[in-house]
Amino acid sequence: MQSDIDPRSLIGRKAFDRDGHKIGTVDEVYLDDATGAPEWAAVRTGLFGRDAFVPLEPSEVVGEGLHVPFERSLIKDAPDFGVGRHLSPEQELQLYHHYGLDLPAPPEGSPDRDFGRLADSDD
Repeated sequence: MQSDIDPRSLIGRKAFDRDGHKIGTVDEVYLDDATGAPEWAAVRTGLFGRDAFVPLEPSEVVGEGLHVPFERSLIKDAPDFGVGRHLSPEQELQLYHHYGLDLPAPPEGSPDRDFGRLADSDD
């Protein structure tokens, strides 16, 4: 994903699956605690749906939309952790496993890794 984009600018964007089908609207953006980089987006999947977490890497912002390179069914089956809370390292590992992604390497000089801080939170 573009590293220079403001994570707050993602909120409200439409999200699309790998085939271009709309999956919902970005509701929240979660930052990596160690780097501050946008790492996950919670996408509201429908009027009465829930939020599905999607990885921002390898997703792309194209025009006004967030394009997620996974099938809609995989996205909608992602673990549901609720929104507005910090993602624990265990929850984030579940998401990486669900999407078949490798866990990113921790930044140099960082002995531990903490995950999933909400973009607008101060804690």
